[in-house]
Amino acid sequence: MLSVQGLQSGYGHSQVLFDISLEVGQGECVTLMGRNGMGKTTSIKTIMGLVGARGGRVIIGGRETTGQTPERVARLGVGLVPEGRQVFPTLTVRENLIATAANRQKRGDSWTLERIYELFPRMRERAEQAAGTLSGGEQQMLAIGRALMTNPWLLILDEATEGLAPVIRAEIWDVIGKLRANGQSILLIDKNLAVLKRLADRHYIIEKGRTVWSGGGDDLDRDYEKVQGYVGV
Repeated sequence: MLSVQGLQSGYGHSQVLFDISLEVGQGECVTLMGRNGMGKTTSIKTIMGLVGARGGRVIIGGRETTGQTPERVARLGVGLVPEGRQVFPTLTVRENLIATAANRQKRGDSWTLERIYELFPRMRERAEQAAGTLSGGEQQMLAIGRALMTNPWLLILDEATEGLAPVIRAEIWDVIGKLRANGQSILLIDKNLAVLKRLADRHYIIEKGRTVWSGGGDDLDRDYEKVQGYVGV
């Protein structure tokens, strides 16, 4: 689904990414971890075409997308849940969900309003409420639902549970688990090692704009203290 090879990018005269490599296969849940300021969000923005690549390659579904516009990347079947949620605050929950809804990949099991409401019952209760009046956790649910309504082959979640109350965080993890069980390919940024260890198939850690560690669950068990050192404050 996604192959990133030696990716480099930055802002203005400042280079942030020097050598980022990772892969997400069909139906896999893969994590991207690291401390704040190490380049995780810049990696996502570069993959999505929101920040221009200065080197390396991004390949999505077998097609090279390095340098493509965000619209082109999205049309290939990539759904982004951005850091900070970024819902449309003056639109209702329902309007947020249908605003960008599409099924360009012609998926037979396409996402609908009803399926989103089943996944997030609170969204049904808040359907006619302005998104800007929702709690942070509810906005995150809405952001995930909005991304799913584009029927993506690959779902990217940037800081999936950051700043959320424990009960909401648990609900988000449960939903991600259900999506993974249903075969949704996922690239996930978060820091909760205990949850990510059981939820994801593989893990990547970046440090100062470089991929410095990668491995599966057994590798994470073996290198747990080392990984904590990379991820902890």
